Amino acid sequence: MLNYDIELKTNSGETIKLSDFKSKVLLIVNTASACGFTSQYKGLEELYKKYKDQGLEILAFPCNQFGAQEPGSDAEIKEFCDLNYSVSFPLFSKIEVNGDEAHPLYVELKSQAKGLMGTEAIKWNFTKFLVSKDGENIFRFAPQDTPESMAKKIEELL
Repeated sequence: MLNYDIELKTNSGETIKLSDFKSKVLLIVNTASACGFTSQYKGLEELYKKYKDQGLEILAFPCNQFGAQEPGSDAEIKEFCDLNYSVSFPLFSKIEVNGDEAHPLYVELKSQAKGLMGTEAIKWNFTKFLVSKDGENIFRFAPQDTPESMAKKIEELL
């Protein structure tokens, strides 16, 4: 079960808890502004607009650990997302998802929803975790899995 006591830092610097999103279906994504998958922001925003009133929250965590594809500051990342994709879902402060400095949320997600062949490490930008409303079920999706391809699973969880 997901630990909802984990603290998160928003893109604007505010500290909140994951529990602010309890009882929602969560789609948690590590993002980057200069990646081949960056255009997935468009699909994520479309999913958010379609399902947010039914209980979907998309939580985007910029990360610069893969090919240095997210070098900007939190303010620059927000501006990029606003200008290019009109992102309205929550955007968080830049984090690390692997290694000794990995954010506690990602430590937990990786241990509960392992990747291909049982690996825990995040392989690339736009790895997605879909979490059921009760936090009991966590599903991992690869970077190449488009947001649109996840709609059926999201509908099942809503």
